[in-house]
Amino acid sequence: MVWWGHQKHDKVPDEVVNRVVKRVKNDGMCFIPLHSSHLSKPFISLMGTKCKLGSWREDGKQEYIHVFNRKHPIANEIKDFIIEQEEMYGEPFEVPKPEDVIFVSIFEADGAIFRSGLTWKVGKGKVFYFRPGHETYPTYRNENVKRIIKNAVLWGAST
Repeated sequence: MVWWGHQKHDKVPDEVVNRVVKRVKNDGMCFIPLHSSHLSKPFISLMGTKCKLGSWREDGKQEYIHVFNRKHPIANEIKDFIIEQEEMYGEPFEVPKPEDVIFVSIFEADGAIFRSGLTWKVGKGKVFYFRPGHETYPTYRNENVKRIIKNAVLWGAST
């Protein structure tokens, strides 16, 4: 399941959250929260933390995405790349220690760094958080971003 949300996370009914969490933990579903979905109720529930950011800034400056773990299937056919306009997120990111750190972002304005592609095993399921995707910039038109999401779906479907 790919989940993108920006606001009104609290409006998602608890019964929906419980179904998503159950499907991940008990049935082995993969959950892929994108960008601001770090504050979604399903992600927070699956992580068991508040999932807060150290900092953020909506300045539309460049983001350099470094492929930190080139051997991971989510990084298949991906080389380091630039997103021309993006919202900045900065560490620390209040999540449990990930199984894998696949991508790391460096932001042009001040060199802020953020672990932007992380995986976890949760119960029988998998979680891949991917940071890029602010709603006012054309991030999801970037061929690398589209490929990463496709790779994540394929990774999530594999056993």
